[in-house]
Amino acid sequence: MTARSPLSDVKRGHISNVLSRGTRTDGRRFDEFRQISIDNGIAESAEGSVRLKIGETEVAVGIKMDVGEPFADTPNKGVLTTNVELIPMASGNFETGPPSPSAIELSRVVDRGIRESQMIDLEALCVKPGEEVWILYVDVYPLDYDGNLFDAASIGAVSALKHTMVPAKRRGKGEDFPLKLTSLPVSCTTVKIGDKLLLDPTLEEEEVSSARLTVATDENGDIRAMQKGGAGHFTYEEIRKAITMSAEAGKIIREKM
Repeated sequence: MTARSPLSDVKRGHISNVLSRGTRTDGRRFDEFRQISIDNGIAESAEGSVRLKIGETEVAVGIKMDVGEPFADTPNKGVLTTNVELIPMASGNFETGPPSPSAIELSRVVDRGIRESQMIDLEALCVKPGEEVWILYVDVYPLDYDGNLFDAASIGAVSALKHTMVPAKRRGKGEDFPLKLTSLPVSCTTVKIGDKLLLDPTLEEEEVSSARLTVATDENGDIRAMQKGGAGHFTYEEIRKAITMSAEAGKIIREKM
């Protein structure tokens, strides 16, 4: 997500030394998330909104909806569009201007977890087939970055969607109604440092890691989306372990939603 720090070699030595003792620099287990807090309804002008924190990483997510034309190949389905804006307020490594590769990747990971899990019943967002459907905008704004924006953004987006009301009355389309969801996918990210796998990495852990794997699972523990990052690699057994850790953590996180 960010360029490596000049101190990465020093951090790598310190973190690896702590990991060799079976713990992490903040005292967590390898498969343990930091504390998660979710504050819903933070923006009255949004159809759904949430402020989410994982440790010191914080994001705000807003959901807006409007009526527009469907895509030609899906005339009876609503439209989902996801955007992430990495603002300098969240990190000195973020810059204003066109979306960076990191912002684009983050947007795609959030979008894919929602889309591939089919958590939103897009057919329920059809107003008039081929002419009018609801367009759903998911906007993610990181406020503070201390690692693992992938999960903070994804979990925040799903939490906001869970509390979204379709503004039908304001658009002259009948009465407002809750956004119809079919599942609650949860994204969990694992990084590899040496031969150790760590769930929910801090910024320092991200900086010294060799590879990253983000896995979105549903209520049944089924994989809905995956994204690998970093120049390093995972063995087959490491991938299996990361998937298992993600599914187990997903169960706990889903309860918090």
